[in-house]
Amino acid sequence: MPALLGDWGTTRLRAWVIGDNGEVRAKRAFPIGASRLAPGEMAVRFEREVRPALGATELPALLCGMVGSNLGWAPAGYIDCPTSLDVLAAALTTAAPGVRIVPGLRCAGLAGPDVLRGEETQVLGWLDGDPQRMSASRLVCLPGTHAKWVRILDGRIDRFVSAMTGELFALLKAHSILRSDDADSGERALDGEIFDQGVDAAGDGGAMAARLFNVRGRVLAGDLAQAQSTAFLSGLLIGGEIAALHPMTATSNTEVVDLIGDDALCGWYRRAFERKGLAAKVTDGETAALAGLKAVWRQAHDLG
Repeated sequence: MPALLGDWGTTRLRAWVIGDNGEVRAKRAFPIGASRLAPGEMAVRFEREVRPALGATELPALLCGMVGSNLGWAPAGYIDCPTSLDVLAAALTTAAPGVRIVPGLRCAGLAGPDVLRGEETQVLGWLDGDPQRMSASRLVCLPGTHAKWVRILDGRIDRFVSAMTGELFALLKAHSILRSDDADSGERALDGEIFDQGVDAAGDGGAMAARLFNVRGRVLAGDLAQAQSTAFLSGLLIGGEIAALHPMTATSNTEVVDLIGDDALCGWYRRAFERKGLAAKVTDGETAALAGLKAVWRQAHDLG
């Protein structure tokens, strides 16, 4: 059955129109993320802007991501882990006639409740892409503003842990004593060797507040140029995240960590994993999100 599918996050909406056989008939990205819209504006923009742009004014729609948060179109709630595709597909929230939203997930985190929203659809798409993944124990890492480490057991999302690594990196490099005035210090300009030094300096991931100040110490001691501090900081944070969370989330037979997300950011994570002697594979986040939305739509349609 044809449908309009959308991954509506904090900063943008990625939308696709699929046909009867799941083929993509149209796709488009819109710079109208949840954080940029006023309450109630999502519904209006979706009907007046998104649907006409994709020629999908009459199609049923399925959306995932921040669109289902308390900042979005309609709260879609959370499903407790462990859970699976059929459970999520049976718990969709109706935001408007013909528009349904995928719920987020909730589990017991390190120090209290933990939640995610949007990543569940990417993980489901990754699972749906290979039948062998449904009968194995795997560890999936989704880098981002709030990175997610998701443990898969026999095709079910067993548990996950969140890490504010991306947000900390952005805040520290722009608004702390560790900030760099180098105008070309974005992710694409990072020095790989300096990044590796940061990964090594992360150690076991403990005492991160003290390790972070070491960035300042290295610059003042002349061991690190100010322009190199962003790469070192990135390696330190990512390396610390991996060192601390991999042992907590890996299963006994985890040999490879699967990364899902932006190719560039996943590339830095893969470099850090390899630096620590761990193997990692990368799956494009947009591809996984579309596959997950298709899987949920197919399951929900079968359920009637």
